[in-house]
Amino acid sequence: MTQDFLQTAEAARPRRVHLIGVAGSGMSGIASLLLDLGFTVSGSDRSTTIETERLQAAGLEFFCPHTAESIADAGVIVYSSAVKPGRNVAFDAALAAGIPVFRRAEALAALLSRKQGIVVAGMHGKTTTSAMAAHVLRQAGLHPSHYVGAEIPLLGCNAHWDHDGTHFVAEGDESDGTLVLYHPQHTILLNVEEEHLDHYRDIHEINAVYGQLLDQTAAATFYCAADPGAQAVAAARPRTIGYGWETSDDYAARDLETTGQSTAFTVLHHATPLGRLTLNIPGRHNVLNALAVAALATELGVPFERIAAALASFRGARRRFEVKRRTPAATVVDDYGHHPTEIAATLQTARQFAQGRVICVFQPHRYSRTHLLRREFGQAFSQADAVFVLDIYPAGELPLPGISGETIVDAIQAHEGPRLKVFSTPDRATVHLALGNFLKPGDLILTLGAGNVHEVGTRLAADLQTAEELEKALAEPGTTVSLYEPMGRHTTLKLGGPAQFWLQPSTFDGLARVIHHCREHGLPFRVIGRGSNLLVRDGGLKGAVIHPDGGDFDAIEVCGDTIRAGVAVKFKRLAAAARTAGLAGFEWMEGIPGSVGGGLRMNAGAMGTETFDQLLSVTLLDGQGRWVQRTPAELERRYRSLPELADHIAASAVFQGRPAPLEEIDATMAASLEKRRRSQPIAASAGCIFKNPPSIPAGRLLDDLGLKNLRVGAARVSEVHGNFIVNDGGATASDVLELIRLIRACAQTERGLALETEVQIVGEDLLF
Repeated sequence: MTQDFLQTAEAARPRRVHLIGVAGSGMSGIASLLLDLGFTVSGSDRSTTIETERLQAAGLEFFCPHTAESIADAGVIVYSSAVKPGRNVAFDAALAAGIPVFRRAEALAALLSRKQGIVVAGMHGKTTTSAMAAHVLRQAGLHPSHYVGAEIPLLGCNAHWDHDGTHFVAEGDESDGTLVLYHPQHTILLNVEEEHLDHYRDIHEINAVYGQLLDQTAAATFYCAADPGAQAVAAARPRTIGYGWETSDDYAARDLETTGQSTAFTVLHHATPLGRLTLNIPGRHNVLNALAVAALATELGVPFERIAAALASFRGARRRFEVKRRTPAATVVDDYGHHPTEIAATLQTARQFAQGRVICVFQPHRYSRTHLLRREFGQAFSQADAVFVLDIYPAGELPLPGISGETIVDAIQAHEGPRLKVFSTPDRATVHLALGNFLKPGDLILTLGAGNVHEVGTRLAADLQTAEELEKALAEPGTTVSLYEPMGRHTTLKLGGPAQFWLQPSTFDGLARVIHHCREHGLPFRVIGRGSNLLVRDGGLKGAVIHPDGGDFDAIEVCGDTIRAGVAVKFKRLAAAARTAGLAGFEWMEGIPGSVGGGLRMNAGAMGTETFDQLLSVTLLDGQGRWVQRTPAELERRYRSLPELADHIAASAVFQGRPAPLEEIDATMAASLEKRRRSQPIAASAGCIFKNPPSIPAGRLLDDLGLKNLRVGAARVSEVHGNFIVNDGGATASDVLELIRLIRACAQTERGLALETEVQIVGEDLLF
């Protein structure tokens, strides 16, 4: 059957070979090989990827999505194992048209038969080992062709046909039993255990498939003697060479020395030292992989010094303990591991590599694997300090009742108990928010899984880099940038999604530097004070959220009958400072929960007085990064806003007071507090929600409409003051926004009034 594919493809020339599912790593490799061999190649898939773009540049005709028309002129079809009859229009059209169809493994077996094939087989480590073998043979000048299941930077691409060489290194997929199609010259058998039990009945059926592959191997099989499963299949067969940790093995690795990601070890051949190798990818399992490649290359006649030089320069495959970011603050690593054995090995490597905690983000792969190996999954995470579990990546499978990411959570908790923190975070789009705010300096974050969990690490690595750049721009000792800071901690309504980057400068210069950095790099930013008149949507705030606090921004200076105050000074504190100085006019500020910055921006007021009424000057950072002063005459004044502060950043302000007896100040202050106590709720709120319409105060309007105590979720119209919405505990921004919508609709319908919000509504809605 394997020769039939090439014979059919040759006979069909110049008609196309069409690949259904060409974006997958295995299928894109077949496309690369066929293009290198001069075939006319087309392919289709559900989406465009970097690989399909690369292949198009190399000559692939690409169709997206799958259509019946895409295969109309094809002479032969190759299809992915994920393609099933009745579920793919291109595949069904090919069957109906009588076009010859071949599985991916059948095409690969036919290509492999044209050279001296080297098949790398096993449940784990195939991609790294096959890439390593191809690299070593290439560095030795043997011009190998290769077919590997991932992007390999050192090799240039995941598959390549070299017309000058006689060897072909190929990763063999065991998941569907198609290993029996291969008749290689050499086989590397890494490990054997129960896996893919959606296809195999049991370990005996798995062993039979591997055994047939070894029986069909013409020259030698290199098997891992340290793996019980591989030893059980290979040890008693002829033409086998064992490698492992023991001096009794044909090839052995001894005297390991680990430094960071590097491991040095001595290679013994029949107990005789060949020399010392240094491997610059971490993990004991990779030492065994390198030993297998060294054994293969030695048997092929490659001098040991060339093997050593090649392995020292090997840097690994994408998604195989791929370090995406490493700083003193945090390290982000991504790995493809999705089977319990792979997970345990990768976490062991991470533990050796980490400076602090090991935080794992795991995405289970397939419902069937999760169901069948749940107990093993529960035991696999013992080297982690915390695990965030996503929902299952189905890989084309239909859901199984009762099986989800929670299955893994329950299994880990049952095995580990309270020692290990396990979080169920089903949504991949939001897990980085919980993760980023959980991090401590020195943590290693490991994303694990065969699906798209790597996108979490990519996003986190990028945000960590931006946070580091913001810290450098801020340049204030002891000040850090927090990732994904919940805005519920920083608003008086006590809700709202996270700020992507949260900064707290304490000096005017620091504020200027960080705002200049944001503008220069196109990073959105927003400056907030105490968040007393702010409603942040549940999706949070993109970019930098800057909260001036302490230092210059918390300073108060009394000079005669004027007071200079930084924008972080609370109104309550400003009123107290004025009282101490014997200055009246500030009493109305006593009960306002905001700060000077927010009061300026919103022109806050009470008891018939507004912030603007007492303002003498304000120091601003303008759009060009210059410090300027503005007087009230130079500022436009509106009800509950000073428009100039939408584009300029206030740093401090000077206010006018008047000398007055302490008794008068105290009496006015007490009256203000008593009025607020009687008329405003003592609860989490953002102050007045609506501006007063011309005809009636908003609070009285809502009272007249009978809307007090109207509730959506945990958000409620206060029974004390109708223009206040309070958070009774656990309210979301969506609850408040829906309540605002209902109130506005009622006011419009019943009174013909269009209520405008006074509270500032900012941020992003949740998109999921």
